[in-house]
Amino acid sequence: MIPLIGLVVGIVLGIVFQPSVPALLQPYLPIAVVAALDAVFGGLRASLDGIFDDKVFVVSFLSNVVVAALIVYLGDQLGVGAQLSTGVIVVLGIRIFSNVAAIRRHLFKA
Repeated sequence: MIPLIGLVVGIVLGIVFQPSVPALLQPYLPIAVVAALDAVFGGLRASLDGIFDDKVFVVSFLSNVVVAALIVYLGDQLGVGAQLSTGVIVVLGIRIFSNVAAIRRHLFKA
């Protein structure tokens, strides 16, 4: 229940304050969001499997976002940012869909 309250409070604060992302960080935001979604769906899957650990979730969440952003930054420095961004999105997308499939199987027993 507490995570749901935190989510609602976060959404309301975002709507009220309407934060803007600095132009320097804008190329990394979509990658960071996908990396965060990967951690969230992984946490939900772990919760349904009865193996959720909050410390593991926080470390996974933060490390996913930082590593994904660093990969894209490195790609930008090497001049292949679009290719590495695509690679990160593909890998994290596969993980997200895999977790969603496991969640679906758990919820619907199918």
